[in-house]
Amino acid sequence: MANDKRSDGQTGSATPSDMGASIPGALGRTPTLEQYDIRIARDGTWFHNGDPIRRIELAKLFSTVLKRDDDGDYWLVTPVERGRIVVEDAPFVAVEMTVSGSGADQVLSFRTNLDHRVEAGPEHPIRVAVNPETGEPAPYIEIRSRLEALILRPVFYDMVERSETRHIETGESEVGLWSNKVFFALGRLPGD
Repeated sequence: MANDKRSDGQTGSATPSDMGASIPGALGRTPTLEQYDIRIARDGTWFHNGDPIRRIELAKLFSTVLKRDDDGDYWLVTPVERGRIVVEDAPFVAVEMTVSGSGADQVLSFRTNLDHRVEAGPEHPIRVAVNPETGEPAPYIEIRSRLEALILRPVFYDMVERSETRHIETGESEVGLWSNKVFFALGRLPGD
């Protein structure tokens, strides 16, 4: 819990119910910095003090104050506290994809493990990182400002099945798919 200076000048420990009342007075003040013992595993499971957070509502609540800074560090940020957390890969996991339309008018909609819903497009790009040692692709979609979801393997396989191939200037072929008039490359094939 946060230590906060009370109006009488004393320092006390804020309880969760007190924190809501102290937020308006805290605006304009720099939040205290903490290191929280919170970790988000690669599979999207949230842990606190080494134990999984079993209440999905609590993980959803934490996710609303999750931020990522320019250095790539993850923080839970409220007006009164700012605490660094550990994220093993991405803070969310894309567990489901629905498709409507076709060609450049196709729309890919994703749902995350915490029920965020986004449509791939200019504001929610898809990228594929390739492990330099294994060559294994890891696909991601941006959920909001520098926060991504790792796209689950079965969802990625569905994307690959729906993909099309187009030739690019280098003589190679690019495999990818459309969403909201943006072509997202999933990988390249060597030229002939």
